[in-house]
Amino acid sequence: MITLNTLPGYNAALDPADSTTLGMEAAREVQRFLSCRPDHRQTPLHRLDGLAGELGVAAIFLKDEGLRLGLGSFKALGGSYAVIRLVLEEAGRRLSHPQDIADLNSSQVREIARQMTFGCATDGNHGKSVAMGARMVGARAAIFVHAGVSDERVAAIAACGAEIIRVEGTYDDSVAEAARVCEQNGWSVVSDTSWPGYERIPSLVMQGYTAMLGEVLEALPQRPTHVFVQAGVGGLAAALAGHFAVVFGADRPKLIVVEPARAACIHESARTGRLVKTPHGEPTMMAMLECYEPSLVAWRILSRKADAFMTVDEDDAAATMLRLARPVAPDPAIVAGESGCAGLAGLIRAASDPEGRKMLGLDENARVLAINTETATDKGRYEAIVGMAPEDVAGIA
Repeated sequence: MITLNTLPGYNAALDPADSTTLGMEAAREVQRFLSCRPDHRQTPLHRLDGLAGELGVAAIFLKDEGLRLGLGSFKALGGSYAVIRLVLEEAGRRLSHPQDIADLNSSQVREIARQMTFGCATDGNHGKSVAMGARMVGARAAIFVHAGVSDERVAAIAACGAEIIRVEGTYDDSVAEAARVCEQNGWSVVSDTSWPGYERIPSLVMQGYTAMLGEVLEALPQRPTHVFVQAGVGGLAAALAGHFAVVFGADRPKLIVVEPARAACIHESARTGRLVKTPHGEPTMMAMLECYEPSLVAWRILSRKADAFMTVDEDDAAATMLRLARPVAPDPAIVAGESGCAGLAGLIRAASDPEGRKMLGLDENARVLAINTETATDKGRYEAIVGMAPEDVAGIA
């Protein structure tokens, strides 16, 4: 299902705070922080000419975040960055002078970090990023996981030294419980979703994602005409929409937000014309996107700068995982998790439908950008869907 953006604020200017958070200067600052990490490597931007030929578009580019900072997901850029920023800000307050990335290993800053605990709810990847950031600076992490988070993903978070707190119910239930417990204990909540009165830290998380977008723009031979980007609460989609609006202005690419049909809170908000919380139903295999209420900050941006909203089914995601693992020549084999390929699944669904092509202007001149947001973060599930182990697919590439 595709819904064009007809909201009253569509194409309105970004809120000044969002322009600052997601602008070019902020992106350069994130890159500066990132360059100080010994495990930093730019992730590849693949050109999928075989798939482009099949779909009848000029070009498809896929940014592959499966190798990002050893985490296997773009989320490595958000939670860890926010934790580092918060530690340095707290150290600056206590020491009465600003602290920068080079000061992270000073004994004074390490002692301050040791006294701090960062908590968050997660579907898997964000919690691991927060835990990795906390371990890097010497702080504690308490990660709240709901019933739908697989044992393999929970174990990966615990391996980063985090305390795991299990919560009955959905992702939204874990968000509420994380906020309650963190306030009770005096811990800092590093959430990737926002609500009234809690916006700055989720904005820092989103700001961290702009490092990836800077890499994309450096590598692309031409400005894309379309971007298909997946969404849970909408943080990545909003970071992309906001940053590209600043960089390109009125000449920005057409942005299509893609969600699982079983958890499409942003699509439903666009359809009804107001931010809504959707009911919890049957779980989606796209577990990292299984969210039922948009982030307030993300919605503020997407309601203005997203051009269309669409949903994909479970079969779309599975077929796209398989298509990337066993590609059409000359495309490389790519390991994409269930949620990682959702944006590309949206492109394939839209381009395969004459009405969808017409609605979105997908013709032979279209140059499309999508993001593989995660690798096989649950290897057992990946092999069950694709029929190959992720390491075997990676070996083909």
